[in-house]
Amino acid sequence: MKYVLYFIIVIVVYMMIGHFVSAKYTIPKEAIRVRVIANSNDEYDQEVKMNVKDIVTNDMYNLMNNVDSIERARESITKNIPTLSKAIDKYLKDINYNTKFDINFGYNYFPKKEYKGVEYKEGMYESLVVTLGNGEGNNWWCVLFPPICMIEAEESTNVEYTTMVKEIMNKYF
Repeated sequence: MKYVLYFIIVIVVYMMIGHFVSAKYTIPKEAIRVRVIANSNDEYDQEVKMNVKDIVTNDMYNLMNNVDSIERARESITKNIPTLSKAIDKYLKDINYNTKFDINFGYNYFPKKEYKGVEYKEGMYESLVVTLGNGEGNNWWCVLFPPICMIEAEESTNVEYTTMVKEIMNKYF
């Protein structure tokens, strides 16, 4: 009987966690995504992609932090593309990464993705896309507006859901 109760509690806790995680990370209908596509899946190209991702998210965080409408988000992104392009170009030159890049803001294709246990359909989405070189590598993506990526960057990553389960188990067993 003890194990049946234990099993039921574990199942209920995992269902609750799944519900809260999926609800928290659902992309709103009026959203602007951001995507950085690596030149290739070579380890160095992937490292460069992640550094470019940091440039994009740091730059965009300052822009999106107080933006309250999708129209203002579009304006801010459009105005900032030249500045973002210069920052990326400088970084690539500083590391002698002699590969072209492209920045596109508009409707871009996104393949089917899974993020935080939620599956997002493929399709054309309003987005800011930075493509490095041939754009044949794995990519990083998130939601730029509302600034979900930026909110996550501020959250602590020290949370362990298993701790809660363990505490419940220790309390009752």
